[in-house]
Amino acid sequence: MSRLPVHTDDLPLWPALRRHTQARIGLGRAGSGLPTRHRLELQAAHAAARDAVHSPFDPDTVAAALTGVPTVRVRSAAPDRLTYLQRPDLGRRLHPTDRAHLPTGEWDVVFVIADGLSSRAVHEHAAAMVRATTSLLPADWRIAPVVLAEQARVALGDDVAHTMGATAVVLLVGERPGMSAADSLGAYLTYGPKPGVTTDADRNCLSNIRPPLGLAYETAAGKLVALLRGARELGRSGVSLKDESDALPRHPSD
Repeated sequence: MSRLPVHTDDLPLWPALRRHTQARIGLGRAGSGLPTRHRLELQAAHAAARDAVHSPFDPDTVAAALTGVPTVRVRSAAPDRLTYLQRPDLGRRLHPTDRAHLPTGEWDVVFVIADGLSSRAVHEHAAAMVRATTSLLPADWRIAPVVLAEQARVALGDDVAHTMGATAVVLLVGERPGMSAADSLGAYLTYGPKPGVTTDADRNCLSNIRPPLGLAYETAAGKLVALLRGARELGRSGVSLKDESDALPRHPSD
């Protein structure tokens, strides 16, 4: 006896649940495969993820969104996108000639905007995230010019901060796109970075910054500033530093 196609949308529970998640749940089947509509949606999401990885970074777009904020542009040691994808180590190091372009000083924090694996995420969210965060920092914090880094990975921020003389670095980077998000921005905080010595355990990360479907700028900025304050008090970042911005106040009797 042949089976009839199961159209999950006919069941009232699944459409209601799908409104509350980006996960692909209850898609049903048509014969041995997915219904055509869901299959096309999956293919479109895969194409968006590929485009996010390969689309070129446009620093002019970010600089224009940061009007009034001083910026400086650098590249990593990766000469092109293909090399960047194949050689992660080169994306962690500054291009030798670009190092001389960086201003030096006694900065409390430097913000680095790096294309990472999604230029789309950087174009759409990075400038707004810088503005939201700097607006919450104390007035006496010395903020370095924003660095726009091409073909860059997270550890490039260590090299930038060390060269500029910044105590802390916040690197905003396009995260690896998935099948439900191709525009997710990550924020990595490192206190006292040392190129070639600092590890991922020495960093704090905020992920999935992409309103309205992910973390809102104001929420992410509040968490980031709390971490920056905590890192300054503790003298380090990473696994020793906890995000307590959402912690409930303790009762006096506790």
